[in-house]
Amino acid sequence: MKIWYDACTGKHVRYGTAIAKALRQQGHQVILTTREHPDTLALARTLNEEFIPVGKYRPATLFTRLDASMRRILKLSEMFKSSIPDVAISHQSVELCRVAFGLNIPIILTADTPHATAVNRLTLPFASTLVVSEAIPRQFLKNYCAQDVVPFKGVDEVAWIKNLKPTKISDLRKPLIVVRQMETKAAYALGEADFTADIAKKIEVLGNVLFIQRYYALGKEGLPVKKEIVDSASLVAHADLVVTVGGTIAREAALQGVPSLVISKLGRTPVNTYLARKGFPLFMINPREVLSYAKKYIGKRFDVKTKLAMLENPVDVIQRVVAESQNTSQTLQK
Repeated sequence: MKIWYDACTGKHVRYGTAIAKALRQQGHQVILTTREHPDTLALARTLNEEFIPVGKYRPATLFTRLDASMRRILKLSEMFKSSIPDVAISHQSVELCRVAFGLNIPIILTADTPHATAVNRLTLPFASTLVVSEAIPRQFLKNYCAQDVVPFKGVDEVAWIKNLKPTKISDLRKPLIVVRQMETKAAYALGEADFTADIAKKIEVLGNVLFIQRYYALGKEGLPVKKEIVDSASLVAHADLVVTVGGTIAREAALQGVPSLVISKLGRTPVNTYLARKGFPLFMINPREVLSYAKKYIGKRFDVKTKLAMLENPVDVIQRVVAESQNTSQTLQK
């Protein structure tokens, strides 16, 4: 089958790479697309995977967001004029959903952020199949009317952490504390205060802080900043502590036994809570608690191999869904 995966962020690039490798082993042709974004093309090169860049991420205003999305939709639809994919897969790419729906392509989606209301409304109703962690509330799924929901016992990040061999990263000083800046441009974060730089300065007394910056210069003197996009999964494997307001990098760390502090209400998500309850070192705390928790957990490596082995890889689930789609297609053609 000809399968299309569209990646909008670095996480999607990670996910798409894992899915593409698995599907190619089954003999499928996989086309990977992405957009120009601080987290996408550099990571694709790091992973040695070829993604076709289509369009840009332009979050400056609501108008630029809409304009960039419409332009991507047109460009992506042009790509497939001569040969339409059999299946489309994404982690809630708005443009993929619109194009695939318009071209009558079955859509397989993954999703893990119930509070991302805008993206959920623009993607989930289009899904033929939704592959999601069992942590996601059933009522949330019903609200968006996905046609077929396939739960799995795990979280999305298992897809690339389970068999990860972390790359070596030079010039990392120990003890290493990785702090990731808030995703300030996401629709769900508009109006939220970004206090990550202040948190990073506060915990410098405990070790060497590496601040992963997203979009703009912070102007915080003396704060080591990582401007270029890095392989976050490998980076946190070398860390002694991870601090963030979101989820992906915290889950990447916790699944490898590295203690992670999530310090925002935005981080109190079902999937974060799910991992914490299963005993992975992911702690959701208030900003005022960060120093005490950091002191308690910095440098403590947790043995989570057995716990990780018990989680289900969503890529395996997606492979089964693709195979079922292929069987259905072949049956209809007879």
